[in-house]
Formats: sequence, C-alpha cells, structure tokens
Amino acid sequence: MKHLVVVFFIGLLSFSVNAQEKVAKIEFKTDTIDYGIIEKGADGVRVFEFTNTGDAPLIISKVNSSCGCTVPKKPEGPIQPGETGQIEVKYDTNRVNPIRKTITVISNADTPTVALKIKGEVIDPSKTSVLEKKSESVMEQ
Repeated sequence: MKHLVVVFFIGLLSFSVNAQEKVAKIEFKTDTIDYGIIEKGADGVRVFEFTNTGDAPLIISKVNSSCGCTVPKKPEGPIQPGETGQIEVKYDTNRVNPIRKTITVISNADTPTVALKIKGEVIDPSKTSVLEKKSESVMEQ
C-alpha cells in the first residue's frame, strides 16, 4: 500500500511538472502608441498588436484603462501559439488635452499583467492661443 501511494505521488508530481512547461507568452510589437498631435474629433482608434510566442494557448481575461475616456477591446477567443492578435483602443478625441493613459492587460501568460501606454495631444484648431491672435505687441501700437 505504501508503494502504491509513493508511486501515485511521484506520478502526480511529474504530471504537474509537465503541465508547467507549456506556458503562453505575450509579446507586443510596441508597448506605447503615440497619437502625436491630433485634432478634436479625429479618429481615436489605435491597435496594439501582439504574438503568442509561448507553447500554450493565450487567453486574455481582462483589459482595463486608467480612465473612462479610453475604451479597450480584447480578443474574444484564445490565441494559439505562434498566432497574432490585437487589442483595439479607442480614445475620446472630443476631449482637448494631452493624452497620457495606461491600458492594463491581464492574461494567462508567463507575465500575467502587462501595462500598455498611449500618449499624444488633442488640439482644437478653431481655438487659437491669445498670443497667436496678437499681430503686434502692445509697445508697437
């Protein structure tokens, strides 16, 4: 009986070691997207592309943004080893201000949490600076 328990324990241990060898790995082409300077109301959709470089299916369970003005969209199904996927991010470009947001990706990869960033600036071309409106200085008038 003792031998049976020992054999069972060793079998279970070796099974768990084999199960741990296969892992998903997520590799992004870039972890930052720079919108640059864009106009108010412009297309705010950008895409983070990634590849599963591991040897197990990659499942992205959750994608969050640091603010309600940024809406990320995760892939629905698992990404098989060697396949690529996308995380679509839509920023509300009706907000005129600098863009500095973080998108958090949670998955079953060997690095379960990855932080992606978007940056840039949204400007309103109809509004010009007070300094630009002055064609001559007060001293010249």
